[in-house]
Amino acid sequence: MKLQQLRYIWEVNRHNLNVSATAQSLFTSQPGISKQIRLLEDELGVEIFARSGKHLTRVTPAGQSIIDLAGQVLRLAENIKQVAQEHSDERRGSLAIATTHTQARYALPPIISEFTQKYPDVALHMQQGTPKQIAQMVSEGQADFAIATESLELFTDLVLLPCYRWNRCVLVPKGHPLATHQGPLTLEALGEHPLVTYVFGFTGRSQLDDAFKAKGLTPNVVLTAADADVIKTYVRLGMGVGIVAHMAVDESLDDDLVALDASHLFASSTTKIGIRRGTFMRGYMYDFLVRFAPHLTRDRVDEALTAGPRHEQALFDDLDLPEY
Repeated sequence: MKLQQLRYIWEVNRHNLNVSATAQSLFTSQPGISKQIRLLEDELGVEIFARSGKHLTRVTPAGQSIIDLAGQVLRLAENIKQVAQEHSDERRGSLAIATTHTQARYALPPIISEFTQKYPDVALHMQQGTPKQIAQMVSEGQADFAIATESLELFTDLVLLPCYRWNRCVLVPKGHPLATHQGPLTLEALGEHPLVTYVFGFTGRSQLDDAFKAKGLTPNVVLTAADADVIKTYVRLGMGVGIVAHMAVDESLDDDLVALDASHLFASSTTKIGIRRGTFMRGYMYDFLVRFAPHLTRDRVDEALTAGPRHEQALFDDLDLPEY
C-alpha cells in the first residue's frame, strides 16, 4: 500500500469518479491512476469502486470506509510535513482562507494587512464561495480556515470557533419614504416595500426570514445577491429597500444612501471560523486567529481542537462575544 495510491482514490472520489479530471488535477496520466487503484484493490482484496466496463460508477460500501481512512492518513502525512516545516522555519509556509464576500471585503482587510506585514514569507491564499462551499473546502483539506456565518454546522469534522456577533441595517436612497421614517423601524413598515437582500444561506439570511415569519409577514424580496455591493447597486437603481450587514456600510462611499438601524428587528448573527479536526496548527495560524478574534487565544483554540465533536461550543458559552 502506497501513499500515492491513497491519494488517488481520495481524489477520484472528490472528482465525482471522473478519472480524467483527477489525472489533470494531479498532473499525471489517467491509465496510471487506474492501474494504481487496481493494484490497491488487489492488495486489499476488495473493490473500492464499482465499474461498468472501464467506467467507475459508484463507491462500494467497503470503498467508502477505505476512502474515509485514506483521507485521515493523507491529513496526518501533511501534518508530518507541517511539523518539520514548523521546526525548520516557523515564519515561512502558507495559509489558505476560504470565506464569503462580506468577510473578505469588510472584515478581513485590516487583519490581512497586519498579518502579511508580520509574515511576509507566508503565502496567503483566499478563496471565496458560498458558506457550504467554503466549509467543504476546509473539510477536504483545500483550505485551512473557513470564515462564515452559516452552514459550517453541516460539517461535523470541523471545529467551530465563534468570533463576533453582528446585525443588519436597512439602506434606502435619499428621498425614499423610509429615509424620514419617524420612530423605530418596524417589520410592518419594511413589508410595505420591495426588498433587496442576501441569497438564502448567505450572511445570516435565515434570521431575516425567521423574523418576518414570526410576525406572520411575507417579505416581498424582489432581488437577492451574495454580494453586499451588488445589493447597494440595485438599491441605488430604485429596485427596492436593501437589508445588509451593518459592517457592509461605508460612510464615505455610501454617503448617497441612508442607513437605518435594524438591529432591534432581527436576531444577531455569529461569524465563526471552522478548522478541520486534526489540523496541525502552525504558530502564524494561531497569530491570525487572535488578530481576527482576540478571545481565540492559543490555549482556548487548542482546547477546542481537542474537544469531542461539537463539544467545543461549551467552551464559549460564558464568553461575551464582541459586536462588529
